[in-house]
Amino acid sequence: MHPREVLLGSQAAAFAMPVVDHYCGVEARMKKSLALQAELIEEFGACVMDVTLDCEDGAPAGKEFEHANLVLNTLLAGIECSRSAIKSIAPRIGVRLHAVDHAAFADDVRIIVGGAAQHLAYVMIPKVETAADVDLAAKAIDSAASQARAAKLPIHALIESSAAVSKVFEIAAHPRVQSISFGLMDFVSSHGGAIPASAMSAQGQFTHPLVIRAKLEIAAACHAHGKVPSHCVVTEFADTAKLQDAATQASQQLGFTRMWSIHPSQVRPILEAMSPQWRDIEAAMKIVALGADSHWAPASFNGHLHDRASYRYYWQLLERAFATGRLNFEHLPTCLHEFFTPASTTPALESAAP
Repeated sequence: MHPREVLLGSQAAAFAMPVVDHYCGVEARMKKSLALQAELIEEFGACVMDVTLDCEDGAPAGKEFEHANLVLNTLLAGIECSRSAIKSIAPRIGVRLHAVDHAAFADDVRIIVGGAAQHLAYVMIPKVETAADVDLAAKAIDSAASQARAAKLPIHALIESSAAVSKVFEIAAHPRVQSISFGLMDFVSSHGGAIPASAMSAQGQFTHPLVIRAKLEIAAACHAHGKVPSHCVVTEFADTAKLQDAATQASQQLGFTRMWSIHPSQVRPILEAMSPQWRDIEAAMKIVALGADSHWAPASFNGHLHDRASYRYYWQLLERAFATGRLNFEHLPTCLHEFFTPASTTPALESAAP
């Protein structure tokens, strides 16, 4: 049996996504971001960053209709350029629409989802407060996409208030939700000055108790339901050291497996911080190979006992290594080749998006 069937059980449907979610809403930056995505696919042999074209913060007030059309045209042009450049590995492009109660939401869905559903990897919905908001979004998205694709578009939810944090386990349990992100800036400002502005900084967001609590609730809810927790932005985009430190803390201390980028200079530091280290990858290959050879029964490695719990941990580490471009098929020991496909460097047993 495939390791995902044996080891992951009810979480076998969890979808390994790129660890970088790069946001852009200005035309020139959208084009540059799509070009950067293609360059990194060529470099790493995997799609290591998503590009999310932004209608919410990207659209000038009063120009939402025009901006939605701009996003659609940029997406369609960008997908053709990327495909011609990289061929074997599909780029992943998403779009952040307006919130479901915003006047522009219906136009966003009609124009962008209706015009490019077959090319979208996901749709981000901001200001999600309850699972009912996901239902509303899914109904509109499915109606617009029904003629273009059979598979349902995954929904990424953005949590931006204490009320939403209180409902995050219900939101994470929704079958259409693939990932949940934390909206730091709106979360802090929603408290009416009760949380200081310093909590929006690279350092302060890891020390203020209410912010930390919100992040932990989101991460815990996602892991409970096999979804991907995505960490918020660091606005000090010129300070890559602060950014990488924040990404490391988000990954190693708070359990986030994905993070937002708002500037091209942030992409590589996030990728570096959230990718497995090579020494851990080497150990993972040996331990997973030992598990497969032992038919996943308990076995000893370097004086430590390993069973299905630790096999699961190291198998998932290998999946992350492929998703971040750290590992490719040629690095694998022969005994693991059957579990991976050389063309896509992803697990041979495809994991379906929720």
